[in-house]
Amino acid sequence: MAPSLMNTRPPSFRLVLLVFSILSVGLHAIDPPLSVDYYASKCPTALEIVRKEMECAVMSNPRNAALILRLHFHDCFVQGCDGSVLLDDVFGLQGEKTASINFHALKGFKIIDSIKNKIESECPGTVSCADILTLAARDAVVLVGGPYWEVPLGRNDSKTAGYALVGANLPGSDDGLLSIISKFLFQGLSVTDMVALSGAHTIGMARCENYRARIYGDFVTTSQLDPSAETYVSNLRSTCPAAGGGEDNESPMDYVTPNLFDNTFYHILLNGEGLLDSDQELYSSVFGVETKKLVQLYAENPVAFFEQFSKSMVKMGNIINPDTYVDGEVRKNCRFVNT
Repeated sequence: MAPSLMNTRPPSFRLVLLVFSILSVGLHAIDPPLSVDYYASKCPTALEIVRKEMECAVMSNPRNAALILRLHFHDCFVQGCDGSVLLDDVFGLQGEKTASINFHALKGFKIIDSIKNKIESECPGTVSCADILTLAARDAVVLVGGPYWEVPLGRNDSKTAGYALVGANLPGSDDGLLSIISKFLFQGLSVTDMVALSGAHTIGMARCENYRARIYGDFVTTSQLDPSAETYVSNLRSTCPAAGGGEDNESPMDYVTPNLFDNTFYHILLNGEGLLDSDQELYSSVFGVETKKLVQLYAENPVAFFEQFSKSMVKMGNIINPDTYVDGEVRKNCRFVNT
């Protein structure tokens, strides 16, 4: 048997290879420095404050659950889960809120402000906005019937925002399946994560401008327009005209149980009635051999969906911005970098 490359090199070269191997593992395989009990001694009431504030927000309007969940997703896909999506535009810093894909889609900032104010009064300068948003997203899901999961904590807030990255990193409503997959893989998320996390649309709303192409495009083909689908698309078209107008009119992506976190979203895809092109692609795309099987699985087995969604949310929440561990902070106000 031929000797290995490592054994044919001098000791100094083998040492270099070993160090490089260790560094590679450290950079790519080790979980970020987060822990579920990070605030146990630093701010023991933090989790309770987030939960109570989210209870008030969701009780006042169940739609707030989806708004916070979307905020978390849009945060993590740009620079990692670092609270950058919460930053307002100021001189010298262009926030992510005004990027085209975010401008009309993101709301719920005042909810995070309220939580932050309560926590600052209890534990000043201790709990990051990034952690608050991650916890609030978990509680939002639970409060509308979804699964519970332990949230690893200890993120720092960024001092920068990624305006230029928003369009490139976030999936769009008209993206094809391969484009969506590539954007998830870029974040270190698998195809399974993508299909499970897409299930968050069971409590989301979409604007007319994001589903116009779908309802005047291949909706007829995928749904085969049975009587119920024909009524559904007719109602959609009545508030979202083909020629334009009504851009701000909204419709739930799960029209059956829009305020309940369940697996109905996947049943809608099986019926070919997904509101967004990007959603229906999970089941109808010719490239979706794996995604189609996952849609069928989660439609048939809500427990499997809840379990995978929880795992995928933790995985997404663990996308960190390494710069924040060198030059990050705990913001006093989630909208502005500390001065």
